[in-house]
Amino acid sequence: MTGNNELSKLIPAHGGYRNLQSYQMAEIVFDATTVFCNRFIDKRSRTNDQMIQAARSGKQNIAEGCMASGTSKKTELKLIGVARASLEELLLDFQDYLRQRGVPLWTKDTPEAQKVRQFAYEKNKSYKIYKTYIEEKEDDVAANTIICMIHQTNYLLDWQLRALEKDFLKEGGFTEKLYRVRLQYRTDKKEER
Repeated sequence: MTGNNELSKLIPAHGGYRNLQSYQMAEIVFDATTVFCNRFIDKRSRTNDQMIQAARSGKQNIAEGCMASGTSKKTELKLIGVARASLEELLLDFQDYLRQRGVPLWTKDTPEAQKVRQFAYEKNKSYKIYKTYIEEKEDDVAANTIICMIHQTNYLLDWQLRALEKDFLKEGGFTEKLYRVRLQYRTDKKEER
């Protein structure tokens, strides 16, 4: 018979986005982008607003996707994909910023990029680790630092999307789970008669 144990498995534990490295990095990217835009891009310009909104969208869609995961794996996949796309848009904005000013983009092997990339391995990641690079350095250093951060966040999101895809293929979505539980319930009721 289908007991409470089976029904409690119907809506799995969900949320927990604050513990995800992808969310933590996206939050840092959002904070850094906001500071960068306030320092270097005219607050009245559309670019300022669009960059901040792209960074916000990256962070918020991770949270929303994780919260929706209990009842819709499809929505979770979609929203994590939207987060990834928003951060890609933001990456292009920062690359455009450097290119339009004739400022070199750090490659991943430059000493500056290597130093910034190491911050991602800190145990307690927060904006404070990057603060000096964003708030005290020139615009080229700040932009390149944020570009490194976006690359790392996108890498984490790519892994997250692959894991979600794998889980979806293995377990199915919420609708399939509902059907299985309902079918089991009917079978159990017939056996009781």
